[in-house]
Amino acid sequence: MKILKAEFIKSGTRPPDWPKHFLPEVAFGGRSNVGKSSLINSLVNRKKLVKVSGTPGHTQLINFFNVNDKLCLVDLPGYGYAKAPLVEKEQWGHMIEGYLFGRKQLRAMVVIMDLRRGIEEDDMMLVKAAPELKIQPILVFTKADKFSRAQRKKRCGEIAKEMGEDPDKMLLYSSKDHMGREELWGRITQLCNLDEE
Repeated sequence: MKILKAEFIKSGTRPPDWPKHFLPEVAFGGRSNVGKSSLINSLVNRKKLVKVSGTPGHTQLINFFNVNDKLCLVDLPGYGYAKAPLVEKEQWGHMIEGYLFGRKQLRAMVVIMDLRRGIEEDDMMLVKAAPELKIQPILVFTKADKFSRAQRKKRCGEIAKEMGEDPDKMLLYSSKDHMGREELWGRITQLCNLDEE
């Protein structure tokens, strides 16, 4: 997709804070420090649209981004950060669930995982929630540039077997060299019924 416009709209924690628009939305979820912010920046070909922090658990709000006035990308707070206080973790969980189960504009969810770590319990919960939400999960594994082609194929096979998924449904991504960018846009435009430009 050719990105003509990519801008931050607003942040929020509750439905009254969220944008009042009718654009289809694609949510991006994943564990803290999995490279979610870098992936979104890579996807829209902007270096600093989403703030990238070296501190896990930095994103504590739901952030909305307008792309080409046709689509809204939604950056969800990262989960699973061990050092976050329990109360904070619970608040994040309620906030994410409130968005996922209450947002009619939501069309797809990109579940971002680190290819080196594979799928973890929190990731699996997000994947399993997708049918209840009546949305399609897009399984994306980041840090793919850390592996050779042969290693990537082997690692994909291992994770697919563990998940009981088709390896072809798993998308490999590298924010460093934009590997997987066009494929991810292809899936997003298809699920949101957008014209590819």
